[in-house]
Amino acid sequence: MLKVNCPTCQTKVEWKPENKHKPFCCDRCRLIDLGEWASESHVIKGQSLKQELTAQIDEFSEDLPPADDSFFRH
Repeated sequence: MLKVNCPTCQTKVEWKPENKHKPFCCDRCRLIDLGEWASESHVIKGQSLKQELTAQIDEFSEDLPPADDSFFRH
């Protein structure tokens, strides 16, 4: 049976269908890892998607006509 190290605590984990937490050893380690991604302690190197999207929105906005504020007046 293939064994891998838990990404959080490095415990050996059997890679089998019955292990619902794989590649983690338990739900606690899975949640710790999720929290690290959510807090941006873990990141994937490269250009920020936010920067890329902001540039695309700015480019798109230049092509729009000026906003008509009368639509928002009551």
